[in-house]
Amino acid sequence: MHYALAVTFALFLWWFSTGAVLYIVGLPKRMHGWSMLALSAIALLALFGIATSSSDVTTLGVYCAFTCALAVWAWHEMSFLMGFVTGPRSAPCPPDSKGWQRFVFASLTLIYHELAILVTVGLVAAITAGAPNQFALWTLLVLWAMRLCAKFNVLLGVPNLTEEFLPDRLAFLKSYFRKQPMNLLFPISVTVSTVVAWMLTEQAVSASSGFAIVGFTMLAVLMALAVLEHWFLDHNKRGLVDARPVQSNAVANEDAPLINFIAGR
Repeated sequence: MHYALAVTFALFLWWFSTGAVLYIVGLPKRMHGWSMLALSAIALLALFGIATSSSDVTTLGVYCAFTCALAVWAWHEMSFLMGFVTGPRSAPCPPDSKGWQRFVFASLTLIYHELAILVTVGLVAAITAGAPNQFALWTLLVLWAMRLCAKFNVLLGVPNLTEEFLPDRLAFLKSYFRKQPMNLLFPISVTVSTVVAWMLTEQAVSASSGFAIVGFTMLAVLMALAVLEHWFLDHNKRGLVDARPVQSNAVANEDAPLINFIAGR
């Protein structure tokens, strides 16, 4: 029962929160200020909930920590998509920029967003330091790590950019995306994240308390969802493309996106 409830809750809360953020972002612009104000209040309550639940080693404490972490994450997602917390650069990527220069330009479009997440993770780490319930912090770390990984993959090049989710105000970000066959980072990303998802699943299966079972199960579900989202990046109109590493002849011909990126081509 612990496993079933944890899986159901994690799936429902993730998809509900994602859908809610996309719906609110799609509202008329005059509603954005009020929406952001309301979610900011919810995020503050969520931080209080994280601090309170950090000492709670019951299943209720885990559900509270996970829910509050997703509420804080939703604030960051909505603040970015609405254009409140992005970066100092809001211009398309220059056509002639390559390699490191392109990476710097791309970073400047969202650096404030990433720094805000870093500050939040640091704050959560501080208010839960030494507490037995660390699942809120681990939830945020999983979300942040996998989102960064997805951003790097989109920058280096994937078949499916999922750019339709970008609002008009952030349409210039599409110029930083690269649509092409799988880059060298992709198989590494999927392999490492799949191993982590498996390790979390093993922790959930071997756990002896409801607290640990629920916590690790929800983290495993979240990690599995992140792996699935990465596979969507590697999906084109013909279906899933070959996910094997780039062949040696591609490397020899300097066709590998990651090598080209590092080399500045």
